[in-house]
Amino acid sequence: MSERLAEVGRRIATVRQLGAVVNAMRGIAGARAQQSRALLPAIRAYAETAGRAIGQASRIAASSSRRPYGASTGKPGLIVFGAEQGFAGAFAEQVLNAVAADAADSQFFLVGERASAIATERDIRVDWHASLPNQAAALSVLATSIVEALYDHFAAKGSVPVTMVYPTWAASHGITIIRRALLPLDPRAFPVSGSREAPLTNLPSPELIERLAQEYVFAQLCEAAIEAFAAENEARMATMASAKTNIDGKLRALQLEERLTRQEEITAEVVELAAGARSRHAEDTSF
Repeated sequence: MSERLAEVGRRIATVRQLGAVVNAMRGIAGARAQQSRALLPAIRAYAETAGRAIGQASRIAASSSRRPYGASTGKPGLIVFGAEQGFAGAFAEQVLNAVAADAADSQFFLVGERASAIATERDIRVDWHASLPNQAAALSVLATSIVEALYDHFAAKGSVPVTMVYPTWAASHGITIIRRALLPLDPRAFPVSGSREAPLTNLPSPELIERLAQEYVFAQLCEAAIEAFAAENEARMATMASAKTNIDGKLRALQLEERLTRQEEITAEVVELAAGARSRHAEDTSF
């Protein structure tokens, strides 16, 4: 009986250790999600500023014959922000499920090591992939890498339309997959400034608008990366919360088993003592 009690005790210790690990993972995911959410207002303000500048710059040479940035020629590009790690439920699978029909006919740019591994398992061709950083502050470096990969592809194949797909998370309904056209830029998104005077510039209008467009694209990629980073960590928080509930239930069951085992052991000892006492009493009365 004591061996059984020791085994239950070992199982309780193991479950408690697992609970501590789950709590730590949940705390790390929560901190990362909070850090990334704090960056979103600045990134959106940056994108809005670049957009307003494009609208103002378009007044300089409205009749310019410049080629639209990201004009549609050739195979389209698809940038997908997936999961970097596991322990987030079906998060990575949901993102890839949303783009499975488009991957074969696109130049496929994939972000996230976990998503890349799943794509390999599904025989989905990936033309370029990168890791999702572990720190929110490094997401701008990722956006720069994506921009450079796009430029390399444009140089080799010509300008193509590009779409980005990324997840967002809401506590009320979980993951939502966002699909947004990145290139070519929609002129309707950049209304011309109401000012009567055109802004003063030191660059030719086509080059100025081209550079501003690059800044705007960079900002859009940063926002998508931050949303994906936050969504993955929030999905992990939800998964770890569910795991903690299961662990707590298992721990309560083991603690109940431990109490019952201890009671059974005590009862058995009492029965043995009572049997021994009766045996000695019988021996004493036989003389």
